[in-house]
Amino acid sequence: MIVAFDFDGTLADTYSCIEEAFKRTLERRCRWLPGKGLWAKLLTKIELQFERPAFGKHKKKSKPPFFLRTKFFETWFEERAKLTKPIDDSPGLLRKLKEAGHTVISFSAEDFIDGMKVKRLKEIGIYDLFDDVIVFGRELTIDEAFRLVRGKYGDEIFIWVDDKPWRFIGHGDGNTEYVWYYFPFTAKFIEKKREGLALIPHLHIIRDLWSIFDVIERVKQERSS
Repeated sequence: MIVAFDFDGTLADTYSCIEEAFKRTLERRCRWLPGKGLWAKLLTKIELQFERPAFGKHKKKSKPPFFLRTKFFETWFEERAKLTKPIDDSPGLLRKLKEAGHTVISFSAEDFIDGMKVKRLKEIGIYDLFDDVIVFGRELTIDEAFRLVRGKYGDEIFIWVDDKPWRFIGHGDGNTEYVWYYFPFTAKFIEKKREGLALIPHLHIIRDLWSIFDVIERVKQERSS
């Protein structure tokens, strides 16, 4: 099977460190600025607005506004990467999946800064654990990224793991199994709009990444019956 993972909020907790990363960035880039703690809180609130879900709207490529593609935000991503912690020993999980013979892919959206997602995967030390790294959003839409996977690996069962299930809507194919990893920060958006989950076929919900092995076994049984 092909097992594809999102990064932020799925393999790594990159959310709880957002404010501290802004504070460190302000200390590096804006030493003259008073009240850096308050500015960090404000910037965090603004950043979190970009995390809000868009159900069924992930059809196009996106280009962030120019002010997000600056040295300031490049520094912020670097600081955020330094503070990021793996979830549920995700590096160990990736290794076990590969040992079990699965194709393991990083399948996630690009950051505001081109190439930054790959840099962050390398910073946390999991880049080399993937058989492939596919980044959508800037050069590829989700659909184009999915077709790229199919072109490389054929029609094997594609198990897509993401903490943002609104990305699943309208994407994939009949051989896709959708796994919502319940990450508290992003899950709160789903709890307010849970009816959107009805639009996702073959949906599985897990609260521990290692439960992906249970999903794999269940899918094997269901598809062989």
